Amino acid sequence: MLVDSHCHLNYEGLVDDQAGAIERAQAAGIKTILNISTRQSEWDAVIATADRHDNVWATVGIHPHEADSHVDIDTALLIDSTSHPRVVGIGETGLDYYYDHSDREQQKRSFRAHIAASRATGLPLIVHTRDAEDDTAAIMAEEMGKGAFPAVIHCFTASADFARKALDLGAYISLSGIVTFKNARDLQDTAKTIPLDRLLVETDSPFLSPVPHRGRPCEPAYTADTARFLATLRETEFDALAQATSANFFRLFAKATAPA
Repeated sequence: MLVDSHCHLNYEGLVDDQAGAIERAQAAGIKTILNISTRQSEWDAVIATADRHDNVWATVGIHPHEADSHVDIDTALLIDSTSHPRVVGIGETGLDYYYDHSDREQQKRSFRAHIAASRATGLPLIVHTRDAEDDTAAIMAEEMGKGAFPAVIHCFTASADFARKALDLGAYISLSGIVTFKNARDLQDTAKTIPLDRLLVETDSPFLSPVPHRGRPCEPAYTADTARFLATLRETEFDALAQATSANFFRLFAKATAPA
């Protein structure tokens, strides 16, 4: 059994064939899928997808790219939106200084609002960070000092130093198909060092298809390809890695239930 801990079933490339993508994932051994939201306008659709499929769960959150268009998003609204039984996490949220689609100060305000909601509900925070390691680590450490909250750094591509900081704060680290890319040597080196009990796998589909699917839209079934690559990279058995990453998911996302 594997879990795709981060995908976007309601994005173009998957939304027109959600049922097919979910069936193909199940055939590939991916028994659980976490469907991530990035803007308020899609929350209802993301949750509805989870309502239709017993093996799909949902999150509510605002991506840092969307922070400027969601200045009214606050902790109370996020907390209220987590009352739905299929909502098991908060995010994705965080900081993205690579594209700077939103003002950096507004990104930080949104990030902190999400953290406060995670702390209040106990639901894990899904963190996006790109070219913003120092600020992401500083905000997480500062906020952790106000009270602990569970978190995962999704689609991890940052430095080994940031990985250590995140792990020291108790966060999990999720790896996507990027780790299979030929030019991802530094990430591969870091991937070898992540403790097995803190490791998750994801697709971030419909983006970032792993080898050997480069050039095609990504889908949850490809979680298996990333997991196989990681097992070889870490010199461990595939079944052991699959079992551990699945157990990690349900430990972190404790509101979700494992399939029978």
